Amino acid sequence: MKKVLTIAGFDPSGGAGIQQDLKVFHLFGVYGLSAVAALTAQNSSGVAAVKAVDRHFLGKQIEVLLRDSVPDATKVGMLLSADNVLEIAAILKKFRLKNIVLDPVVKSSSGRMLVEAGVPELIRERIFPYCTIITPNIHEASVLSGVKIATDVDVAKAAIILKGFGPEQVIITGGHRTGRAVDILYDGTFSYLRGKRVPGEYHGTGCAFSSALASLLALGFDVPTAARNAKRFMARSFRRSFSTGNGMRLFSF
Repeated sequence: MKKVLTIAGFDPSGGAGIQQDLKVFHLFGVYGLSAVAALTAQNSSGVAAVKAVDRHFLGKQIEVLLRDSVPDATKVGMLLSADNVLEIAAILKKFRLKNIVLDPVVKSSSGRMLVEAGVPELIRERIFPYCTIITPNIHEASVLSGVKIATDVDVAKAAIILKGFGPEQVIITGGHRTGRAVDILYDGTFSYLRGKRVPGEYHGTGCAFSSALASLLALGFDVPTAARNAKRFMARSFRRSFSTGNGMRLFSF
């Protein structure tokens, strides 16, 4: 059985972070490994509090796992602190993990910052060079590239800048823009993943997409094929979402 490691935040609502990732891994028939980088207090309405896991304990979680089981892909999500970014960068370098998918979490869907000051720049400098692909949304791409994104030209410009920091490929997801939900994939040339926009607000979309992508890479798909299949998976997931009545819709898969 193929194995995928998620390094991300803990979400008590089960709608995002590690809990979401493990659900998606199971759906794709891969075995999920996990290491907690941050703790959150949140529900479908938003994030109330966050706390980074100690850098050395984060590293210990992963090193113990890797002595026993080497993943076929690794998804990196919320890291929160500069210390944790440095720890993960050191681990990626030491163990030469493959099929690295980075969901560069910067801000929650409800608007709360999920990184400490200076962390986006540190992620860009220390984590990007090890990544097979990064999957920022429009807001994350804007923060990480320095481009204020308003048009298709801006998205393309941001993708080129982001790839220049070292990832093999970049997908900027389009769910936060108006019009059709078009994701832009850039690996030196541009391709487009088009989908129908689904009304409403949803919790954990970035986690679900990136963990689907990691699962597909672990199963042997190349990035363009994995991205198309992950996009189709998300379309089905939106149709199966539900509301708790208090906040954003959650995925039931």
